[in-house]
Order: sequence, then structure tokens, then C-alpha cells
Amino acid sequence: MTVPGTDRGATPGGEVADERLGALKAAVRDRVMKNAETLVGLSRRIHADPETAFGEHRAAARCAQLLAARGFDVTAPAHGLETAFRATIGSGPVTVAIACEYDGLPGLGHACGHNLIAAAGIGAALGLAPYADDLGLTVRVLGTPAEERGAGKALLLEAGAFDGVDAAMMVHPCPFELADFRSFALGTLDVTYTGRSAHPSLNPHEGRNAADALTVAQVALGLLRQQLPSQWRVHGITTAAGTSPNVIPDRATATYEIRALAAEDLRELRQRVEDCFRAGALATGCEVTLEQPEPDYLDFRGDAELLRLWTANARELGRAESVERPPFACTDMGNVSHVVPSIHPVLDISGGACGPHEPEFVAAAVSPAAEQALLDGAVGMAWTAADFAAARRGAGTAAGTAAGTAAGTAAPTA
Repeated sequence: MTVPGTDRGATPGGEVADERLGALKAAVRDRVMKNAETLVGLSRRIHADPETAFGEHRAAARCAQLLAARGFDVTAPAHGLETAFRATIGSGPVTVAIACEYDGLPGLGHACGHNLIAAAGIGAALGLAPYADDLGLTVRVLGTPAEERGAGKALLLEAGAFDGVDAAMMVHPCPFELADFRSFALGTLDVTYTGRSAHPSLNPHEGRNAADALTVAQVALGLLRQQLPSQWRVHGITTAAGTSPNVIPDRATATYEIRALAAEDLRELRQRVEDCFRAGALATGCEVTLEQPEPDYLDFRGDAELLRLWTANARELGRAESVERPPFACTDMGNVSHVVPSIHPVLDISGGACGPHEPEFVAAAVSPAAEQALLDGAVGMAWTAADFAAARRGAGTAAGTAAGTAAGTAAPTA
């Protein structure tokens, strides 16, 4: 589609002259706003029907079907995950991936607002779709399951979902506004102790208490925390530790998470934490099995160029940053950011009244402020994609001109 009054300066390769970019971005915003009712409706339907990690069949289908109906080439399932999808439109030389999360939290539903992430991502794609070729873009929408638990994006990255991508982006609801999101690296650990049952009064000497092994490990972890850097975290829950007080437990299980500022630190922390669990087994005569149930979530590293473009566009939309914060969360988008230039801005939907993973955030995720953030996030990502493509093409043109000039002035060869 060509925007009326913007055909001056177009080339067969789809390059956009500077004077055309503003008109195209205005058209993109209009397209997003024309889809506002559809996008808000999608967000509300996902919110009302929460599904947890790797089980988001209905949410993924809603997103994929909407994109297919609007002319996207959709593959679902995709990249080996049943609740992932891939949708593309446009044939420009710059490929931008927009990530759509849609998993909820067990017992809490959409207390992280992933319904908004999905709808904002779809909105950005719909806004760009008619103008992708004019902008020199290939738009790739990725439905990315299991962000809360399972590291879906890490699995998609390994499966090639982000191959050939020049930039990746998403937005996330939050109790404040921040462009340069930074995150911890996160690792998970499943612990199983196996001991020997016995009667605690008749023959306790024959028992090997798996619950005691876990207690010893927890004491060791408590002491370890005194010597850890202030930004390292160790936390977890006991998931089983016996069934009756008159039976020495022969099995105890726990799930722990560890966090550090960078992936390199996480490897050291994992070794020290695992040694604490091994100490519990050694002290009690039990056996211990340590398993990593999912890939590590790497620390998020925002791309400076994309951050600059996003910040300018967010300000144009009236969204000013409200805080500067150190790392405060974890995301599998961090894994993507280690490979592909990425951004993950957070948008204020609660004014600080509540935050993700709190029950109150469930209601905040369908509030008027949330739905305004949805639309602003869609427009902001679409504008940032357009600006990024224009910058890339401009850099290529400048390099080509310089090379041509150099070739034209070079001394003749024999």
C-alpha cells in the first residue's frame, strides 16, 4: 500500500526518503488506532481465559487467527513448540521481530499483564503491515509461550525462530515507565532427596531422613547468603517433605531459583548453591538428584540504537520515563538480547499502586490505563521499527555512496 502524497523519492528497492518517513509513521499510527477495538478485545479475551506455560492453546490461536485474517503468512504451531506461532508480512531487507507473550501465572491468572503484551505486539504488526514494503521492512511476529516458567524464547532462539532478525522488541506492563529495562540472569534447580523410611520411635537408627537433608541444605544456604554479593539472590520452596509425622521421610523435594546480574555470575552461583544441597545429602546419608528443568534466563541487554529510537517515539506519545532502576526482574527476552539487538521497555499501568505477580495487578491489566499503554506500546514499537529500518537503509546508502566515490576517484590500474 502506498500512502497518498508520499510517492516522491521512492525507489524500486522500497527505500524511503526522509521526507516520507513522517507521513508513513502517521499512517501506521492511524492503522493501529483503527484496530483499537479489536486489540482491546483480544487483550480482554486472553485476560479472561488465562493459560499457563506451554498450555496457551487458545491465546496463541486467537493471535495467529487474527494475523492470518489480515494477510500474514502464519505457521502454527512453530519451531517445535505447540503453543508458538510465526507470522510474517512484507519483503523488505530489514527484518524486525515482535515478540508476543500470552502465558498466565498459576493461581493468579494474568497478574503479569501478558494479555497486554500479546495485543500490543499484534497491534504493532497490524499497524506496519500495509506499509512494510514502503518502509523496507519484513515484519515477523513470534508467539512466544512460557515466559513465566519454561524459557520459551530460549527454546525458540535455539530452534531458529530469530535467525535472520535485525532487531527484536516487545513491551511489558509495569508500575512505572522505563525504556532501558535491565534484568537479572535467572536459573532454576529441582532438588530430590532419597532416603530410607523407618519408624521414628521403634527403629529410627535404620532411617535416612530426606527431610533432614533438605533442612541441612537450607541452613547451609542461609549461611551462604552472608557471603554473596548484594545483587545475587537464592530463593525457593519445599514441594514435599514427608506424609506423616510417624514415618521418617524417605523423599523430599524442592524447587529453587537463583539470580545474578550476569550470566557469567550465574554459573558460579549455581555451583555454590548445588554444593549446599550436596552437603545435605552427605550429612544425612541420603542421595540427592539435582536437575535444571529449563534453560537459564540470561540478563537483558538493551541495544543503544533501538533505545534511542524508542525513547524519542515514547516521548512523542507523551510517555515520559518515571524512574531509573537497577535490575529488578528476569525475562527470557534476555536470551534473545544476547544474540539480536533488542528492547524491552516497560509501560506504567498502575501508577505504582501494585506490581506484577500481585493479585491487584490482575485488575490493573484490564484498566483504562492498561489499554492506553497497549495502544501506545503498539504505536511506539511500530514507529521504532520504521525508524530502525530507515536508519539501516540510510547507513547502507551512505556506505554505498562513499564506496562509489572512492571507486570513481581511484587511480587507474594497469
